[in-house]
Amino acid sequence: MSVFRSGVLVLTSPLSALSMRLAPILACASKIVQETLYVHLQPGLLLTGSSQPSSTYIPATQEICNLISKLYSDADVHSNLDVRVLLTNIKNQSNNQQTLSLVQNLSHPPEVVLTDFQTSDGGQYNPVKQQLERYATNCYSCQPNLISVLLYPEYGLTDEVINHKEPDGGGKVLQSHSDVVVGGTFDRLHNAHKILLSVCCLLSERRLLIGVADKELLDNKVLKELIEPYEKRVEILSLFLVDVKPSLLYHIVPISDPYGPSITDQELKCIVVSEETHKGGLSVNRKRQENGLDDLAIQEIKLVTDPLHSENEEEKISSSSFRKRLLGTLLKLPAENPNIPARPYVIGLTGGSGSGKTSIAKRLEALGAAVIDCDRLGHQSYKPGGAAYQQVINEFGSDILCADGTIDRKTMGSKVFANKDHLKRLTNIVWPAIAALAKEAVAVAASKGISVCVMDAAVLLEAGWTEMVHEVWTAIIPEKEAVLRIMNRDGVSEESAKNRLASQMSNSERVELSNVVLCTLWEPEITQKQVQKAWYLLQQRINRNISGDKPVLKSRF
Repeated sequence: MSVFRSGVLVLTSPLSALSMRLAPILACASKIVQETLYVHLQPGLLLTGSSQPSSTYIPATQEICNLISKLYSDADVHSNLDVRVLLTNIKNQSNNQQTLSLVQNLSHPPEVVLTDFQTSDGGQYNPVKQQLERYATNCYSCQPNLISVLLYPEYGLTDEVINHKEPDGGGKVLQSHSDVVVGGTFDRLHNAHKILLSVCCLLSERRLLIGVADKELLDNKVLKELIEPYEKRVEILSLFLVDVKPSLLYHIVPISDPYGPSITDQELKCIVVSEETHKGGLSVNRKRQENGLDDLAIQEIKLVTDPLHSENEEEKISSSSFRKRLLGTLLKLPAENPNIPARPYVIGLTGGSGSGKTSIAKRLEALGAAVIDCDRLGHQSYKPGGAAYQQVINEFGSDILCADGTIDRKTMGSKVFANKDHLKRLTNIVWPAIAALAKEAVAVAASKGISVCVMDAAVLLEAGWTEMVHEVWTAIIPEKEAVLRIMNRDGVSEESAKNRLASQMSNSERVELSNVVLCTLWEPEITQKQVQKAWYLLQQRINRNISGDKPVLKSRF
């Protein structure tokens, strides 16, 4: 069976039976569709006979919400799939019914249409497939030469499971509202986000207001440097929403405080929250009361367990877990550098004070890399006879010398670190000297047949040494943790530690210029796993380069 980038799955099973069938159906679909999979609930759709099958409305009940949640949860084990449940035929209490006869434009037009509808002979029966293709082309904006596939998953279900019914109340239509509000970071849109947004869409009759966290609200997020830019998050969010329910009015705004327009917009009627943000919904209503506005109805969504979470990740599906999984992976393709030899492959490792950069370098050395300590090379260049020794004396005077003729680094520091012009004059001398020594060290490693070198350099980016490396790796740590580490390591005050960090490039600036990011915030074992993953993926890239293949960015997260 061929693999397609996009597809639409039309589910015709009765809703009472579908919940238990979703996992095997999705497992079959994931082998055929590689990226975007639209799912449309069409219980009872008949694909036999001469009449043209058509989409019909189904009510927006709690049973439907549970089914959508189950569908996204089951899809989470298929990390390659971007699943999107279409809500166009799910009717809430609104009298504004959209016309189902119109063709729905999808952002990723399907190349294949799949269905759980099965023929009696268990084969790919042509009349049924033709009906399916006609149905799909009448409902969705499909790619030309649409392919149809009948799925035959192994359910392994008993009659008792097949005849399973929802508990009382599952068939009641949800209370809908004209205007609904929801807030979140919406970083790397995942299946828990999609469940939340789907419920919002089912509850909304006219408008869905979405507050997307930005600026100050991101400060305390785990690995905030890896959060996608606001514009990108909004773009992905918008495409998803217009795909699943194009009839709604979507109003997406940035928020830099926990409330945003939820406490000032008098047209809002309902707020959707998760189990962990329920108190936030109550707080919104208190603020609305202070502003003389009516309370919002609060709709709570249950958290969704992440079947793939590891020991240092949250049990629920969360963006922070996905950001942790990015550590050690290739975030940005390396630019080709024809000015340096292909071997040894040189990694430029950088990071701010207290980031754990040196510990990462030692771990890479244990895995087989040759580490070039640029700080040590800097000390070497200062020694009598070193490349920078006489130039520094000529520039700053002989009063920086100790009795034995060596440069007093403490005296030197007092001259330059309080004066940006003096510091620039010093780095103009020392940085080229260090670069020359680093090139010599790489050449020595090459003569020994070493395949990977790591340039451990705090000022790699500032000094412009990226021209000497194939990739840039950055170690990051939250500022609060970095301050504590600097204080404990160097015995300096909190103010001194903060000033030191303020004089350096920020984590965000480093990440923007990096190919791989690592973080030493957690236990040493976690750091070791990151480094091992980074090393393993590096070896894959190197081997692909040898074979002539270019590295690729595979993960959605």
